[in-house]
Amino acid sequence: MAVTNSASMTISEMREFASFEACEQRYIRRSLDIGLGRQDAFKLWARDEGESAAIRSQYVAYQELKTLRSMIPGGSGFGEIESFIGKLTRVAAFDLAQERIESFSAFRFLYERLLGADVRPWLPSAFCAAAALPQIRPERRKTLLQSLSEAAATAPGWSDRAPSFYPEFIDAEAA
Repeated sequence: MAVTNSASMTISEMREFASFEACEQRYIRRSLDIGLGRQDAFKLWARDEGESAAIRSQYVAYQELKTLRSMIPGGSGFGEIESFIGKLTRVAAFDLAQERIESFSAFRFLYERLLGADVRPWLPSAFCAAAALPQIRPERRKTLLQSLSEAAATAPGWSDRAPSFYPEFIDAEAA
């Protein structure tokens, strides 16, 4: 039963990923390569100088990920929140400002993989904080904030099951 449940969850994650826009899928795969150190993103993803510069900036922004993984608040106290949510909001704002993530669902999908299941309770607040920053264009702010469902914003609890599907680069010529 556990194998069936695990396979079912993986298929569900694959379906969710397939529901994202093509630009979101590409950005998520590239971000996972950078954030998890899976591939050389310059060789794999840079099609021109503009993308090379964006990848370079993303490597710099994602230097915070290792620290963030180790500082996810575990309790209900408020002592650890300021440092954690500030860093998380800064990285999230970078990603949202790239205008490749179109919704909270895509954001959550990416960050669950970058930081792990324990970050789930913190994602709605980080997303809202980042999306509401003045660095995000007003019309984008509206679209992003409206993508956060009431259910996601007010969830009474979150799964601690680790993601199982991590999308990767697909070479169209090899397929």
